[in-house]
Amino acid sequence: MNIGARYLLLVVGAVVCIHYIVSFTHEEYGRITSINNIASHFKPTAPAAPDALDTGDVRVPTQNDFPSPPKEPFNPPRPPKPAAPAAPPRANATLLILAKYTDVDTLVPTIRDIEDRFNKHHNYPYVILNPEAEFGDDFKKRISVLTKAKIEFGVVPKELWDQPEWIDKDRADKTREQMDKDGIVFGGSLYHRNLWRFRAGFFFKHPLLQQYKWYWWIDPGTRYHCNMGDPFLFMEQNNKTFGFTMTLYEFGSTIPSLWGHVRDYMKQHSEYVAQDNAMDYLSDNGGETYNRCHFWSNFQIADMDMWRGEAYQSFFDYLDEKGGFYYERWADAPIHSIGAALFSQKDQIHFFDDIGYENNPYIHCTQNVTLWETSKCGCDPKRNFDYDGYSCMKQWERIHK
Repeated sequence: MNIGARYLLLVVGAVVCIHYIVSFTHEEYGRITSINNIASHFKPTAPAAPDALDTGDVRVPTQNDFPSPPKEPFNPPRPPKPAAPAAPPRANATLLILAKYTDVDTLVPTIRDIEDRFNKHHNYPYVILNPEAEFGDDFKKRISVLTKAKIEFGVVPKELWDQPEWIDKDRADKTREQMDKDGIVFGGSLYHRNLWRFRAGFFFKHPLLQQYKWYWWIDPGTRYHCNMGDPFLFMEQNNKTFGFTMTLYEFGSTIPSLWGHVRDYMKQHSEYVAQDNAMDYLSDNGGETYNRCHFWSNFQIADMDMWRGEAYQSFFDYLDEKGGFYYERWADAPIHSIGAALFSQKDQIHFFDDIGYENNPYIHCTQNVTLWETSKCGCDPKRNFDYDGYSCMKQWERIHK
């Protein structure tokens, strides 16, 4: 062996000896230079799990090293909005008032009653007519604040109100003078004669009322004492034509010739008289005489198409030509009552027991205790007029037995 080879072996041996000595004395050096560790760098390795750490010098990125995409806010679907409650059904109707400017103080509490007891739930429109002149702004303001319902203010045209030219003025004047001397209620009043003639045969011709079928006549100063349902719908759904709350006798001295003219008309126009009518309410002897019973007209709910119809128009025109509104003191109450009783079937006329109504000094207050309580009536049942000596309720009830 030559000298060079000997020196190489000597150096290798020295290195190996030093390696073993250091491996035993330095643990970390021994681990790094171990054969297993050196061999591991030359073998293929399986990829580490995404969230595992490599045991070597190189660190494998994990899922936590990458930012998460922004999360969309969680908005659960909103439930659909509940549908607005349907408006209660309404009839084609209006609340009708005839008033003068000076009636405002008595009209306010009347409308307040109507709103509180009924119309705040229905918003039926008002038509308020003045027989004298346009209503001023103060009147309109005091009435308008009482309701959310539509209000139409109007004037009664003179051709629907004034005493007609064909009336003998001197004869009419003398009649009023004599009735005034005789102490007949409103016997001397031309205003009331015009009023009653208008109410009997002309109010439903007013332009503001042409759009409506039903009306509820409301007088200033009347009071309503019980909660009410919808009388218009009741009338419409039950084939009624006329509704009332009180019935009483007319003054005989105001209508001396009226029934004679009614009988003459029925003979000439029997085709208009309804079968099963209410004649036995009007007469105690089959129509020979008039018992003077009538439906008090300061409250009435009725179908204007009845008044507009051929039968009633013919009847009213016949009576109007006789001049009895001015030569006597005919009022609208007996004219309407006779017309409704003759041209409707008796079951088409309805007594509103459930409407607590007052026109001083008379009150209708139901005698049905359950109805009185459930309707929260404020009237005193002991003051009920139905069977007062001046009431015609017994005549009305007898035709329904």
